[in-house]
Amino acid sequence: MRYFRLVLILLTSVVLIASCKLMPKEEEKVEDKNRVDGHPGWIMQGNVYEVNVRQYTPEGTLVAFEKSLDRLKEMGVQTLWFMPINPISKADRKGVLGSYYAVSNYTAFNPEFGTMDDWKAFVKKAHEMGFKVIIDWVPNHTGADNGWLTTHPDFFVKDSTGKAAVPFGWTDTRQLDYNNTEMQDSMIASMKYWITQSDIDGFRCDVAWNVPGSFWKRCIAELKNLKSNIFMLAEGDKDYLHASGFDATYIWDMFHKMIQVAKGERPAFALDSVKNYYDTLYPKNALELYFTSNHDENSWNKADYATMPGPIHAPFAVFTQTMYHSVPLIYSGQEEPFLDSVSFFYKDTITFNKYSRANFYKTLLDLRKNNPALASNASFKKVSVGDDKALYAYVREASDKKVFVILNLSSTEQTIKVTDTSLHGQPYNVFMGTKEPLTDKEWKIEPWGYVIYTY
Repeated sequence: MRYFRLVLILLTSVVLIASCKLMPKEEEKVEDKNRVDGHPGWIMQGNVYEVNVRQYTPEGTLVAFEKSLDRLKEMGVQTLWFMPINPISKADRKGVLGSYYAVSNYTAFNPEFGTMDDWKAFVKKAHEMGFKVIIDWVPNHTGADNGWLTTHPDFFVKDSTGKAAVPFGWTDTRQLDYNNTEMQDSMIASMKYWITQSDIDGFRCDVAWNVPGSFWKRCIAELKNLKSNIFMLAEGDKDYLHASGFDATYIWDMFHKMIQVAKGERPAFALDSVKNYYDTLYPKNALELYFTSNHDENSWNKADYATMPGPIHAPFAVFTQTMYHSVPLIYSGQEEPFLDSVSFFYKDTITFNKYSRANFYKTLLDLRKNNPALASNASFKKVSVGDDKALYAYVREASDKKVFVILNLSSTEQTIKVTDTSLHGQPYNVFMGTKEPLTDKEWKIEPWGYVIYTY
């Protein structure tokens, strides 16, 4: 009996020791459930809506914008990206109101929009409603009278006369010097301020492509130590931005190709060349911000009311909302649509009356939110359904769900024939709201037409 007990004790000890040795390996396999492919899980089927506070209402204030939250929630908006909310420099100011991107103080709230208390209350309410909130951050340069120019003149690159240099001809700004580690410390501290003070969910970083990767690696790591599930969006398309910790970058090459296709200058299949380029350039888990307009493209290049006018807008909007690796963006007023450029330096209120695109966008945003086949990391397969010069079709798939997208990116009616038998059957036509038979029988699609099927 003693012998049996001794053997039992010894065996139990061996098992416990073995278990202890296995525990670290087991723990290593446990992933943060809030992260998917290295990104915040909430963005993988999410979206971004860019808020231009100054121009959004006649008042141009945060409190006035807050009245739109119910409408935006109903439309399916998830993440609110606010253009810079910092005070704007008065020195060398452009126009009457100046550029949002000429920051005079990184840790203050622009009085044009309200108070810091207004901002804190707004973020709290937005969170309670289920929104995420990110703010635009301007790390490459300051405004021409930023306090650092007086207190820390060594924070800036100097021109040939010894004065703070002006970057890229932007005369209302001054170039920061990233060789100065104290400046880097101050920049990171300023970004942390907005997380600790108002619990924001991330940053869209302006001119991120002109800030060193070494800074971004350190900065993003420190920010995520403070709040692990923040979303980091870089204005730029250089590959080092992903390696430096950004979740998503801009699709400038794809956007410009889309415009060429919209003008009839390039065939639909030209989009493949850009996709293949991104697949080669970026990590497999890279996310990309897809858009048909944003504040820059609208103000300076008349996007998308002139670059993709009228019915041309729709298939490209569907493309941005359903594409592989995409995080789709809607700019203020696109749901109206507001068919004009919005001034950068003057008061120029967006007119909201009809919201004629709101249901269109709601359909797309709800589909992305509820169907895992449209998650950013769901699979992508190109499908030929007719003339590849005009038609662009693809299948997204994940978790036994399938989404089949057909776009006519041309000004002429096209004939469609679906020969892939895996796509036959009775799929649900998302925009028609009904199931319909899909076989290899030929059918027509109108100029700039679009169809989305779910299986």
